[in-house]
Amino acid sequence: MFKDTTSNPNLIVVAFRGTEPFDADQWRTNIDISWYQLKGAAGRIHSGFLRALGLQKKTGWPKYMIDEGSGRQYAYYTLRQKLKEELKKDKNVKFILTGHGLGGALAILFAAGLVLHEEKELLESLDWVYTFGQPMVGNEQFGNWMGEKMRIHDVKYLRYVYCNDVVPRLPYDDQTRILYKHFGPCLYVNSFYRGKVVREEPDENYFSLLWAIPKNQNAVWELVRSLILPYMCGLDYKETWFMTLVRLFGTLIPGLAAHCPQDYDIAIRIGFFPSESILVQQVVNGNHD
Repeated sequence: MFKDTTSNPNLIVVAFRGTEPFDADQWRTNIDISWYQLKGAAGRIHSGFLRALGLQKKTGWPKYMIDEGSGRQYAYYTLRQKLKEELKKDKNVKFILTGHGLGGALAILFAAGLVLHEEKELLESLDWVYTFGQPMVGNEQFGNWMGEKMRIHDVKYLRYVYCNDVVPRLPYDDQTRILYKHFGPCLYVNSFYRGKVVREEPDENYFSLLWAIPKNQNAVWELVRSLILPYMCGLDYKETWFMTLVRLFGTLIPGLAAHCPQDYDIAIRIGFFPSESILVQQVVNGNHD
């Protein structure tokens, strides 16, 4: 969490870190696809992600943290309190939520907590939620509920999905609409770093025989591109030998290397996107290709 005091109004960025490759607790969070039922018509969400954010073992997700004697700190309550303290200092301050992978899931669920607990003052200060390579966090009912609430509070939400990144296509959703489902507009970025706003990324469930060969071919292109990009755009884009090995492995299992932050970072730096005014209009009005 950091604050830019040079902007007008001042801007706070709350960034949730993605999964660390060798952290067993975080992987356990990712693979726990059990449901947590919200009250009323708010739908169901991924309980594993919610446990990482603020779900308490005995009391669920109450508005205020209840001491269960565990001595554990919960990210949701700690960050919410810090944001309230900043608002007391400056009523005009704005903040955005962001994160990559697991961090993206926590970012949008943090916003869901503010909505659920009717934190109107914080929601008025929340400007954007940007997520990168974010997995699905709830069912379609939850998405409809969140979409309506964010529209009411004028909170803009945009998911960045790079090409064949497997994580935004997980957990699996289906035509019955009872499993996981994304909501909100998606800024889809292809392997040439060209982005456009769409309703859903292509090959939304990833496990499709129709896409198998194109995905492998694209992974080979990404490996080649990583080798020539430093000569085209400068040594800032030279990747480590480890990342080259990851991309080589990605030719066997496309979508894994595509989830790494490198491509999201490069896309933001040199990619081609709709202008800021058009992008905001598409997000606010729900327009997409």
